[in-house]
Amino acid sequence: MIPIKDVYGIARMREACAVAASVLHQMKAHVKTGVTTYDLDQLAKQLITEHGAKSACFGYQLGDRRYPGHACISVNEEVVHGIGSLKRILQDGDIVALDVVVSYNGYIGDNATTVPVGAISPRVQELLTVSRQALDLGVAQARVGNRIGDISYAIQHHCEKHGFGIVREMVGHGVGVAMHEEPQIPNYGRKGSGAKIYPGMTLAIEPMVNLGTHKTKTLSDGWTIVTADSAPSAHFEFTVLTREEGPEILTVPPSGAL
Repeated sequence: MIPIKDVYGIARMREACAVAASVLHQMKAHVKTGVTTYDLDQLAKQLITEHGAKSACFGYQLGDRRYPGHACISVNEEVVHGIGSLKRILQDGDIVALDVVVSYNGYIGDNATTVPVGAISPRVQELLTVSRQALDLGVAQARVGNRIGDISYAIQHHCEKHGFGIVREMVGHGVGVAMHEEPQIPNYGRKGSGAKIYPGMTLAIEPMVNLGTHKTKTLSDGWTIVTADSAPSAHFEFTVLTREEGPEILTVPPSGAL
């Protein structure tokens, strides 16, 4: 079943998402040449703690493995679930996906963005621009009465129109008292397919888009997902509340800039 949030749940989701958005917004300002991904992970830990929240990523269990980072920090060919490391030093021309998920007062806030480091190539900039546009197009379809497939189709159509690959193995999802709730929200699919959208759903919509093939593989750490052809990948994400009046982005950064 897809959880429907009541007035209380929506209020708590707003709080958790505000924290997640604030942490992500502050982390973006520290992305620059010479910074390590470990530095960024430790900054995430500090900021989350200062907000009175906990990282929902740290210690997340998958089988017999627990995720060791406080945020997912993925560079270039890393699609998602990159782990902060002192060995990974950001260089001019890199792109860095920051995925911040927090637990606050029993509810989850989830958001992500991809940030350029210095000057990047025109095609990689197009990857970022198109992926970000795809997120907006997906959010616009999160309307009461639509279906999940309408979100999926909008994202896939826009990205593939520009020659980019849509990741199949990881998908968006419902979010609330748990990091992953129903429904699953693929970034590819058919219009009019999937679960119907009702008021009170909270959805993590998150295009993961590759410069080359859509295919991916998992590194030996058991967590980091990379592109099969080592081409760059972009990741953008909002947590969205479905309302009769239309979709509302809950993870709005403090500045209000989207």
